Amino acid sequence: MGRRWGLLVGVLGAVWLLGSGQGGRQPAETAAQRCFCQVSGYLDDCTCDVETVDRFNNYRLFPRLQNLLESDYFRYYKVNLKRPCPFWNDISQCGRRDCAVKPCQSDEVPDGIKSVSYKYSEEANSLIEECEQAERLGAVDDEETQKAVLQWTKHDDSSDNFCEADDIQSPDAEYVDLLLNPERYTGYKGPDAWKIWNVIYEENCFKPQTIKRPLNPLASGQENTFYSWLEGLCVEKRAFYRLISGLHASINVHLSARYLLQDTWLEKKWGHNVTEFQQRFDGILTKGEGPRRLKNLYFLYLIELRALSKVVPFFERPDFQLFTGNKIQDAENKMLLLEILHEIKSFPLHFDENSFFAGDKKEANKLKEDFRLHFRNISRIMDCVGCLKCRLWGKLQTQGLGTALKILFSEKLIANMPESGPSYEFHLTRQEIVSLFNAFGRISTSVKELENFRKLLQNIH
Repeated sequence: MGRRWGLLVGVLGAVWLLGSGQGGRQPAETAAQRCFCQVSGYLDDCTCDVETVDRFNNYRLFPRLQNLLESDYFRYYKVNLKRPCPFWNDISQCGRRDCAVKPCQSDEVPDGIKSVSYKYSEEANSLIEECEQAERLGAVDDEETQKAVLQWTKHDDSSDNFCEADDIQSPDAEYVDLLLNPERYTGYKGPDAWKIWNVIYEENCFKPQTIKRPLNPLASGQENTFYSWLEGLCVEKRAFYRLISGLHASINVHLSARYLLQDTWLEKKWGHNVTEFQQRFDGILTKGEGPRRLKNLYFLYLIELRALSKVVPFFERPDFQLFTGNKIQDAENKMLLLEILHEIKSFPLHFDENSFFAGDKKEANKLKEDFRLHFRNISRIMDCVGCLKCRLWGKLQTQGLGTALKILFSEKLIANMPESGPSYEFHLTRQEIVSLFNAFGRISTSVKELENFRKLLQNIH
């Protein structure tokens, strides 16, 4: 009898194990694993790993950076959203209300920000205003003033600029409060949105037309060809593609994290859309492409982090101010800015940009110029985006990345800056500063949101 009961218990136990999936069968893979299984460990072309970036960003940097970006100096950005597309005429403007941008009224922007010039200190502001007044009078007698005019004019046309910046003196340029016009899902999609990214990748990423990108409708199963081609590129061109892919991935994370979940006459509810995130990054749904894109996001993070660490001397200069006209707030914000920059400088595994543009000097200079012109072209493509809010954030983030690249390749100029007074060889305009930190803030937010999506997807199969 006891033997029979033992046999029966054994059979029932085996049936239970098979039914519960524990009878030698592996548990089903979670959605989090499908999106993030490859997004770990060391990053290509870097000595850094994903886990180190997550800890540093999410717990040491992100909270303070968000506080800084909420200050008046960084929340107001002047932009011309009416510039015509330089490449094609048939732009389909998005008519959705979520695509619209609400510009600031004149009295909403602090007077210090609206001043005639956007240089980086009261001393420089005073000098530039003197120059501009003298030019209007048709005479510039002071030799020092003449020098300042010539040097800053030279800067505005500098071959080291990676972006075609807006003319902020244009009547069409308006201030926008970035906090009131956040980057989030607008519903802008379809052929027009696809055309923008397709032109960026197909015509500006050093890719021959015979090589098709993964998930491109024209690719017809050529993914392996694409990545063997990519790995065969020099490190600079490979990095260029990864920067653009990382920026694209970061934008998609934002759209998935701030998605319109509910729209009623009472309220709009924005939040995380895990289905949207999966469609963009799930390893199976994207045929392995999604996790690669997320790793490129981390690569972009490290590039911009490195640029911020290199430009610390510029912001440490005593006469630099985050000038809005509110002296107490300006002083507190500069202190917070320097705390953040010194934290960034302490990061132990910075990207080493010395591998860029090394070797034969003539070839390196040509490659750098090609790199600069390709990125400059991408900044111009932002004027072809049909959704105004997408155009706003596209222009800001490309200018921010362009400013980061300018910093990385200006190491000697930064080292030779005077300790006080205007820096003629290297300086950043307010537009560049605001875009640099807000662009990095967007990537920092993306890294933080990835942690949130990991948790949300953990129990989904």
